[in-house]
Amino acid sequence: MEHGSSGRVADAYARLVIRLRWVVVAFWLAALAIGTVFLPSLGSSDSNDVASIIPLDSPAIRAELRSIEAFGFPLTSRTVVVQRDAAGLSPFVQAESVLDALAVNQHPQRYPLLGALPVTNTWRLFPGARESNTAVLTFLFMVPESGFADQEQAAHRYIDTHLAEPDDHTIGVAGSVPARAQQADLVSGWLPLLELLTVVAIVVLVGLHYRAVLPPMMALAASAVAFLVTMRITGLGEQLLGLAVPAELEPLLVALLLGVVTDYTIFYVSAFRNEFRLSGDQDAAVRRAISAFTPIVVAAGITVAAGTAALLAAESAFYRAVGPAMAMAIIIGLAVAVTLIPALLAILRRYVLWPAIPRPGARVPAVERADPMPVRLASQLRRSGFVDWLIRPRNAALVLVGSVAALLLCAVPLLHVRLGIGFTQSLPSSNPVRQAADAASAGFAPGITSPTTLLLEAPGITRERRALERLQRAVAARPGLAGVLGPADNFTPLEAGIVLAKDTDAARMVIVFDHDPLGATAIEDLAALRRALPDLVRDSGLAHVDASIAGDTALAEGLIDGTGSDLVRIAIAAIIINLLLLAGFLRALVAPLFLLGSSVLALGASLGLTTFLFQDVMHGDGITFYVPFAAAVLLVSLGSDYNIFGVGHVWEYARRMSLREAVLRAVPESTRAITAAGVTLALSFGMLVVIPLLPFRELAFAMTVGIMLDAVVVRSLITPALLALVGPVSGWPGSRLRHRRLVTTGEVTTTGGGEHAG
Repeated sequence: MEHGSSGRVADAYARLVIRLRWVVVAFWLAALAIGTVFLPSLGSSDSNDVASIIPLDSPAIRAELRSIEAFGFPLTSRTVVVQRDAAGLSPFVQAESVLDALAVNQHPQRYPLLGALPVTNTWRLFPGARESNTAVLTFLFMVPESGFADQEQAAHRYIDTHLAEPDDHTIGVAGSVPARAQQADLVSGWLPLLELLTVVAIVVLVGLHYRAVLPPMMALAASAVAFLVTMRITGLGEQLLGLAVPAELEPLLVALLLGVVTDYTIFYVSAFRNEFRLSGDQDAAVRRAISAFTPIVVAAGITVAAGTAALLAAESAFYRAVGPAMAMAIIIGLAVAVTLIPALLAILRRYVLWPAIPRPGARVPAVERADPMPVRLASQLRRSGFVDWLIRPRNAALVLVGSVAALLLCAVPLLHVRLGIGFTQSLPSSNPVRQAADAASAGFAPGITSPTTLLLEAPGITRERRALERLQRAVAARPGLAGVLGPADNFTPLEAGIVLAKDTDAARMVIVFDHDPLGATAIEDLAALRRALPDLVRDSGLAHVDASIAGDTALAEGLIDGTGSDLVRIAIAAIIINLLLLAGFLRALVAPLFLLGSSVLALGASLGLTTFLFQDVMHGDGITFYVPFAAAVLLVSLGSDYNIFGVGHVWEYARRMSLREAVLRAVPESTRAITAAGVTLALSFGMLVVIPLLPFRELAFAMTVGIMLDAVVVRSLITPALLALVGPVSGWPGSRLRHRRLVTTGEVTTTGGGEHAG
């Protein structure tokens, strides 16, 4: 094998790791112990839960604050106590519930509860109510800076204090805050099972692949060290920097680290097994495996880390929290992979393959055993008959066109993808928050648990009663609205101070949607209302009015809009990063372009199939907003990971032979390792399905399908076909891909133009 400066550095590194193998193991054990004892765990800080999803300076938040300033109290609540009896609530129960809520407003309450607002569907006085005299909703107002879990606990204390009798027919607590708290509880509760099943899957798959006991143990040991160190360092950052870390992060890190570190373990062990089979020298095989694959693993890990760090290009608080955490996890996993795995390999040597230790050097000519990367053309050709058929120009063109057409067809549903948040609807139907929301929907309307506030500000606007009433009726006539509560209802002498400001300069209306207020449909209906609002205000006779919208649906609309604009920044950053790293590793520009393009094709197909299943077949109210973008960054980065391993293998062979011959030798070898690694990684992400939350099931499906498409279709079909059709131009502007004459052995003689049996 030809060695440049990089080869000499890699060889020196291999010798160093082998010499210090026990020191490396001791170092990581010490790091693990120190992190466990002295560093905080993830989730131990009191960072604001809202900031992990919604930017606190959003227009909807500003409108909410102005509404409170103008009226003295909000109409937007994110925690609702639900009482309902389909047979009808007693008037005494309804009256008592109202009085309890009013009493809360007159006396200081225990943190974080500030006040309460009762609403009944008596005589269908509430617009859009589906039933009459069956339900009471008590909207609770909390200290905004308090955590989701604290707010949920305060709601349950309210129930225990005021609504604990059977005749109260209390269903439970609903709203976006309790739903978010329940999501976090479900994630933490199901995480141990996720970890266990993923570990079992890795043990079974990797063990069966090698028919050996120790490779999966090595992968799990390295993954465990990487995961635990990552969690502690992330917890420290969360505590010191006040980071708002989303609840979704920990399961993603479990799947990512277990999958990626196991992939790198497979690459190292496969390299050692191949070298040991050929030379019979286990020490030399360890050194050659470390030397040959450490540069590939480093380049692959840096590519994945840089790709996930592209999420920093987003403005969304969610992506900016998740991106660096995943990038740091990959860097730590990479550090473990290129030190601990080689060290364990150096300690175990051939026993790593026990009990299926291969017979070294069987039927291998001496000239081949002497080559660190031997040319095993005869046996290779027997195993690569399909590749030989595939890279013939006509066949390559047919396979390429067919594969690309199939991926494009799978991507078509992505054209009509709709994004939502759906905190409540993502919960399982048996969840108490979901059941309380369903009860509120039956008694009122689906949007009642998170109503929207329309705030109108202008000097003396409360004196324009008729114009305000016309505007309210026009808004209520918009599609997707269950009802609007406002000045036209004339519901109390207390309307001054509730919907009409006492200083006469502000008015507000409460809007209730007829779909899940955080689903894609309600978000789209609100967006349509916002576009129509200037005309509605003008046609009602109001002039010079500042109209703004507050509430969860408005927050969700802003988040979805921001996600759309973030997509452009994230996509540009991710593509540039992956392209530059691929070009630097391959020392070429043409190959990285079509390799990255093929990964994007697989990504589009995966997201299209995800949209088709969850949005079209299962009739879901949109795809969870972060799923397409998290999947996109991960799949493109992991695709570049496999590009580096697969095509890097071709490039290495191409040092000594033509590109066609390099493909014949490298593709069957790398395809087996990539497929094994891809199945393991896909299964790691697929295990996210055990968490009973819709976003994790969407992400599990998207990642599993995307990884398998990339590992099987792209690497096995599209990449070899493209290399065959583009030819040595793939390496432009580098000069590595050129025809070379091969060594003549007693079995086979090959030239730049083809192969001949000797």
